[in-house]
Amino acid sequence: METSDVQIFYQEDPEYQNLSQNSCPPSGCGKTFVSLLICEHHLEKFSQGQKGKVVFLANQIPVYEQQKSVFSKYFEKLGYRVTGISGETAENVPVEQIVENNDIVFLTPQILVNNLKNGTIPSLSVFTLMIFDECHNTSKQHPYNMIMFNYLDQKLGGSLDPLPQVIGLTASVGVGDAKNTDEAMDHICKLCASLDVSVIATVKENLEELEQIVYKPQKFFRKVESRTLDQFKFIVSQLMRETECLAKSIHGDLGKLFQIQNREFGTQKYEQWIVTVQKACMVFQMPDKDEERRICKALFLYTSHLRKYNDALIINEHARMKDALDYLKDFFSNVRAAGFDEIEQDLTWRFEGKLQELESVSMDPSKENPKLEDLCFILQEEYHLNPETRTILFVKTRALVDALKKWIEGNSKLSFLKPGILTGRCRTNQNIGMTLPAQKCILDAFRTSGDNNILIATSVADEGIDIAQCNLVILYEYVGNVIKMIQTRGRGRARGSKCFLLTSNADVIEKEKINIYKEKMMNESILSLQTWDEAVFKEKILRIQIHEKFIRDSQGKAKPVLDKENKKLLCRKCKALACYTADVRVIEDSHYTVVGDAFKKCFVSKPHPKPKKFCGFEKRAKIFCARQDCSHDWGIHVKYRTFEIPVIKIESFVVEDVATGAQRLYSKWKDFHFEKIPFDAAEMPRRL
Repeated sequence: METSDVQIFYQEDPEYQNLSQNSCPPSGCGKTFVSLLICEHHLEKFSQGQKGKVVFLANQIPVYEQQKSVFSKYFEKLGYRVTGISGETAENVPVEQIVENNDIVFLTPQILVNNLKNGTIPSLSVFTLMIFDECHNTSKQHPYNMIMFNYLDQKLGGSLDPLPQVIGLTASVGVGDAKNTDEAMDHICKLCASLDVSVIATVKENLEELEQIVYKPQKFFRKVESRTLDQFKFIVSQLMRETECLAKSIHGDLGKLFQIQNREFGTQKYEQWIVTVQKACMVFQMPDKDEERRICKALFLYTSHLRKYNDALIINEHARMKDALDYLKDFFSNVRAAGFDEIEQDLTWRFEGKLQELESVSMDPSKENPKLEDLCFILQEEYHLNPETRTILFVKTRALVDALKKWIEGNSKLSFLKPGILTGRCRTNQNIGMTLPAQKCILDAFRTSGDNNILIATSVADEGIDIAQCNLVILYEYVGNVIKMIQTRGRGRARGSKCFLLTSNADVIEKEKINIYKEKMMNESILSLQTWDEAVFKEKILRIQIHEKFIRDSQGKAKPVLDKENKKLLCRKCKALACYTADVRVIEDSHYTVVGDAFKKCFVSKPHPKPKKFCGFEKRAKIFCARQDCSHDWGIHVKYRTFEIPVIKIESFVVEDVATGAQRLYSKWKDFHFEKIPFDAAEMPRRL
């Protein structure tokens, strides 16, 4: 976020406009500083006997923690009570009492959505001010928009209960799919309607003074050539072609599934294609069910290997061959440790047959990635000019974060660097990602000490994280829309900051140049809207709100039909029967277990590598398909209250209709509209 670009959206209140236009926020805390002033003004305006209550909504946990810390230090000195609830703490605190007993409450938005839905927070009328950080996210089904749906239903439904003031803060509203200024203005008006705001405030009166304090990084584009000869890609591509042929030969009807025009190994397009093929293979059906299970399992294995090979080629494109090879070696090591049937043995044998050649190629210093050489040059140059440089290096994937960290640590030319990593939080039932304490620790080390002077990050660091010392931002094959461009560029806060976009793809540079044009179009649109007659603007906002509510209400009437017929859950890898939906029970509306002794025979468990407590559960083990030649991951084993129970994930299963035999895949339980029976302790066997 660049403070000179701060855009504040609010309902009409001239005093807020004066605050936002006349304030001169210091470097690295523009939105925070403005929101402090607005919040303080709001709380002070209540007469004796009345009381304001502020809810501050932050989308990302690191931003939530950062803003809560700043507000706590400031407002507790003034006698106000500040607290916060996030997904990490929501299960362990009485939300109703927390909201009631504090003046300023920080929430991640889903917490507010959940508590409005279950009635713990009766309505938004309990608040007098709502502040949305990074308010450009208020669209579609984002939790911000779900909150505002509730607000607008109350407003347009004629409720007499008072509604809170709404403030939205962002560095960039974006332009959506707009091709011109008129379309961009429409996009911004829709955002204003979603937030029920009638004023857009940007810094005007002190703009020159502000630009002397807040620094806009200088932008550089670096087009780098790819490897001229990539023997690693040649060998892996050969293995992929062999694997594709093996998959096609499983059954005569499968050839058409593997037909695609202009696909290329090692691309996102291939990843999307192979995922589509894999899903189609999972629901491939035959009269002979044993043959169906054999074929589906074989196809699962072949497509899984193709995905891993493709991942390795993407790593190879952006990092070292060695990192890509290590990724494959880890994968095949895990394959050996699981079912390791005849097909996996054959695929492993084929890989190991090329391993010596791959090892030789990956160790050849002449095959260094030109992009890494250029990245090394940029880092050497910038740290030579300023040894105190602090860098955020943005990359697209966690795998690339790990690869670049290893490359820096193993590169003698970059021995002056101390890399840290920042990635998204891990899912409850998975081992990937970073925990909240780990994120906080790495950010603190980067901000306040010399432990880390370069942070390699995924998109989790895009928005709102204030690191005033950061003076170098490198976008490594990293580009998105205009909002992402402004957000990532804005991580460089210090005087003389620079932002490099490094890529081997000319289209990436062209896309970023289009984003620069869209940023100009966005700013022109905002200036134009600020000249509109106030009554005309309000009327347009109201028309949009009424139209959007009509659409919501129309869609809301078409509720999904609850399917009460019994269904089978089949292992998504081997198609073995796991259980019936009649035996599935729902815990706290979001966790799914299976009752009865039959299911216990269908899975095996192994100690969880990262046991932890979450939401009233104690995660102890992972569960897998019991078939020795399968061992597909089905979920976790937990302690809940006094019970030891499995918790399964729907993405591990194929759902088959008992009556018709039709098969379907679901990625989320909420999309599977079967009759969900709540967990009942009385059904559990008594302990002797």
